[in-house]
Formats: sequence, structure tokens, C-alpha cells
Amino acid sequence: MHSPSLWQALRAPRYLLGRWPWRSAAYLLSGVLVGAATLVSLLLLAVAGGALAVVLIGLPLLLMFVLAGIPLAALERRRLRLIGPAVLSDPHREPDGTGLAAWVRVRLKEPATWRELGYALLFAFVLWPLEALVVGTVLVVCGGLLATPVVLATVGGGEEVRVLKIWLAHSYPQAFAAALAGALLLPVLAYPLGVVAAGRAALTRQLLLSREAAVDSRIQELGRSRMRLVDAFEAERRRIERDLHDGAQQRLVALSMTLGLARLENPGEPLGGLLAKAHDEAGTALVEIRELIRGIHPQVLTDRGLKDAVEDVADRSTVPVDVRFELSGRLPEPVETAAYFAVSEALANVAKHSGADRAEVRGEIAGGELVVEVRDDGAGGADFSGGSGLQGVADRISVLDGHLRVSSPAGGPTVFRVRIPCPPGGPLAGTAATAEPPTPAATPTRTRT
Repeated sequence: MHSPSLWQALRAPRYLLGRWPWRSAAYLLSGVLVGAATLVSLLLLAVAGGALAVVLIGLPLLLMFVLAGIPLAALERRRLRLIGPAVLSDPHREPDGTGLAAWVRVRLKEPATWRELGYALLFAFVLWPLEALVVGTVLVVCGGLLATPVVLATVGGGEEVRVLKIWLAHSYPQAFAAALAGALLLPVLAYPLGVVAAGRAALTRQLLLSREAAVDSRIQELGRSRMRLVDAFEAERRRIERDLHDGAQQRLVALSMTLGLARLENPGEPLGGLLAKAHDEAGTALVEIRELIRGIHPQVLTDRGLKDAVEDVADRSTVPVDVRFELSGRLPEPVETAAYFAVSEALANVAKHSGADRAEVRGEIAGGELVVEVRDDGAGGADFSGGSGLQGVADRISVLDGHLRVSSPAGGPTVFRVRIPCPPGGPLAGTAATAEPPTPAATPTRTRT
């Protein structure tokens, strides 16, 4: 789980008991220090650069003034971690060349550089004085009240002391009452302090987060959430497959065996005929549930990989299928799963709609992608409409940034090509991704007849 942000903590009942009031104060106090240092640095660079602009040394100083927002923005992105878990990405790109000159040229052309310079000026002349005013008010009010007994004993000689320059405390009971008021006021002021710190952080994010970076961040988050949904879906498929395999299928096997024994014990009519019919129905149900389990997530895909799983599909096809795969080991599990169901859908379409006499499945790794091609000699005319299932295949593959291309002119042939990114050396998923011994570069053709 992600850590909560300051805005979320402010709405929680245990805000005062946590670390957030201290982090808010640290954020504002560090902002005062950084802002004061930024103001001094900018003034020195501006004055020195302006005074020396007529000589060669003045130009680098002015250039440093223009680029001063870059290190400040980097520091501000780090300081934001005091307020929330989300981290701002660096909007600057790497220069094409090497050396300081190439770096400066790239930075001067980037809108982020000028946006960060504007933020530095705003920070130096406006923001940190406001932060100093807020933090100073809290420290002066609460600190002055809490220190009243000490000031009365040391400065006032035990007789009287002026509290916050407003009223006089003539005795220790009055001094301790003022200290108690300061202790009670401190948690009350912790809330507006947190609100100011959260608002200040939100302003920083708004000013430093470029639109391009925001869009990229949103796209990346959508991609991650889409992958999480796919992983959850595949996990649920496997759970259903496991429950059917270990539960319903075993019960049907036991039922079929029981009915078979009952037929042996009672071969005569009419009971024998009824038992035979029930035995046949149980066998049919067992075959159907096995097909259903294989369609949910075949065990051969988990145990032996994509090549053997595709050969298993080809063996069960009503159309003869030639299978040629050139793979040297296991692939990442999401890639294998997507490719397997794509081939299954393609071969199902070949058997149902194409009228083909023969089909061929090829697979290889090319250019960092898994390329799988299903070709048949049928009548053609396949498309994405009419609930053919091709659209579902395309949606599944698109989650992995893959592509589906179908060429099926009238009269054929139909070519079904899937490309799924599969970089070499990528992480393998789970125990199912254990590498097999390398195979020859060209796997011998396996033909289903």
C-alpha cells in the first residue's frame, strides 16, 4: 500500500499523534532556509552578471542566473517527499552530445528550464517570506507563552513579565497559566500549519510538473493498472481451473467409476440399461469438463511452455496443422498465455469458418518480439466483426503492447500474425518460466494429420 499524503492525514483523527505535524513544520522551515539562500544567490548572480556584462566573465554569470532554477527544482522535488509519497519526475532530457556546451544548449531550449527559473524567482521573492511569516507566528506565539515562567524567573525577577508584548503576568500562577495556554494552542495551530504546508507542496507540484510529464505519468499508471487487471484475471482463471480439476473433475471420475461398478453388479434390464445410459452421460460430462479446463488455462502451457501447448492444440484440430516453432526456452508467462489463446482462437476459426484443407503455425523471436503466424489455405474473408473472437484476441495482446494483423482476402489465403514484445533476457514469471534446455535453431516440423 502507498503511504498516505498530508491531505489524507489532516482528515484522520490521529493526525496530532503522528509524524505529520513535525514533517509539516520541517517542510516549511527548510523552505525558509532554502528560499533565503536562493534569494541571496540570485541577487549576487544578477548584480555581478549585470555589472560585468561588458566583459567576458559577465556572460557565464548571467547564464548561471538563467540556469539557477534547475538545481533548485531538483531540491524541491526531494523536499516534497516530506509531504507525500508521490515523486515528481525530472522533466529534463539527456543531451545528445557530451560536454558542458551540449548540456547548456539542450537546457536553454527546454521549456522546463524557464519554468523552473520562474519558480525560483517566485520562491525567492514571495513564497519563502510567507512561509517564514507562518512558521514565525506559530513559534513566537506558542514559544512566547510556553516560556513565560522561565522569563518571569530570569528576566522579571519573579515580579512581572510582559507576555507577547500584550499583557503583564505579575505572578507565577499567571505565568504558568500562560504556559498552559501555549501548550493547548500548539496542537490547535498544528492544523493550519499542516494546511499551509500541504497547499505549499501542491503549488510546487503545479509549477514544477510539466504537462508532458503529467501525461506520461498518467499513461504509465494506466499501463500499470491495466497489467494489474490482466494479472488478476489470469490468477482468477487459474483458480477456477484448479478448482474444476481438483474438485468437479475428480467427483465426476468417482461417479463414473461407481456407475461402472454398478453396471457390473446389475447387468440385467431395466436397471442395467439405465446404469449404462448414466455411465455414458457421466463420461460425456467428464470429457466436456476436461475440455473446459483446457480452455480456461491448459496445464501443458504451465508445465511445458508455449511450443508444446500449441502442438497440443494442433493435435486436437480437425484440420491438419503443421507446427514450426523456433524458440530456445521459456518466455514470460503473460506472453506465453496471450500467444497461446491467440493461436487457439485462430485455429478454431480455421476449423469453423475457413473450409481449409491445411493450416500452418510458425513462431519465432525476431527483433525483440515474439512473432506467431497462423496461415491456412481456406476461403478467406475473416474480419473483426460478427463476434468472431478476433477482437478479443487483439484486446488481450494490446495489454502487452502487442499487435494483431489479419490478412484474409476473398478466396484466401488467411494469414493471422501476432507480434508481442519479448525483450531478450526479460524477467520470467513464476516457476512456470524455468528455462528448458536449448533446442536447435530450427525445431523439426510436427504435422497433425
